[in-house]
Amino acid sequence: MNDKLHKYVSASAIDSHVYKVFPNDLNAHQTAFGGMIMANCDRLCLVAGERHSGRVCVTAAVDSFAFRAPAKGNDTLVFKVSVNRTWHSSMEIGVRVIAENSYTREERHIVSAYFTFVALDESGKPIPVPEIIPETDEQKRRYQEADMRREARLKMRKDLKRSRSRGDNGGAG
Repeated sequence: MNDKLHKYVSASAIDSHVYKVFPNDLNAHQTAFGGMIMANCDRLCLVAGERHSGRVCVTAAVDSFAFRAPAKGNDTLVFKVSVNRTWHSSMEIGVRVIAENSYTREERHIVSAYFTFVALDESGKPIPVPEIIPETDEQKRRYQEADMRREARLKMRKDLKRSRSRGDNGGAG
């Protein structure tokens, strides 16, 4: 197998990046500011995408960003990131965030998110990326689900374009 054309999920995954939540990370409700968590997810997904592609990458879409529970001051956030699937020049990269109490080791799943990144060549144009090879049953499940999310995203884009061409321009966008 040519390493330039195929890569295993484990070759670019981030298994446990940690971030300690300090008082400056809290919002008025005294929970971790969601934008800080989102920014960390985006940066870590970028690292996984660049590791996988060997190229500069940019965020193209965020299909889902679900906050399941709040993180609190003094929690330790544990980020787990992996490339779920690749297409021609794009990659779906999933991230799961766990909030851990460092004293008791109690864990709470607080975020699941799916980002799409595109690899770029030297002139800023999309460039092909290696195919991803899922190794475990969980990676194979995420691989299949990524295609479902992509199909839904493309259908939504097509439906919105058709709606706008009929003059339905309500709202932002």
